[in-house]
Amino acid sequence: MIRVVLPTHLRTLARVEGEVKLEVEGQATQRSVLDALEARYPMLRGTIRDHVTQKRRPFVRFFACEQDLSHEPPDAPLPDAVATGAEPFLVVGAIAGG
Repeated sequence: MIRVVLPTHLRTLARVEGEVKLEVEGQATQRSVLDALEARYPMLRGTIRDHVTQKRRPFVRFFACEQDLSHEPPDAPLPDAVATGAEPFLVVGAIAGG
């Protein structure tokens, strides 16, 4: 079971509160987690990744185990603590401004 924490605006869009728990088939990677998330909550398609390229949106970041995984390859294995559900996979909206 993978635990996913979404930013408030995406939780509102998906109509969920708190963490989302997902079953992921095969190895836990960014791609497999996001595929499972979008399959369960189709309204999130295109909000985290581009519809066509499947690349992460510019102002979205991924974190796990206090590490920024945003620039890791999408098929790289997530840390074991995330794969076992001990730690959540965080989707974070980047903050910009001046």
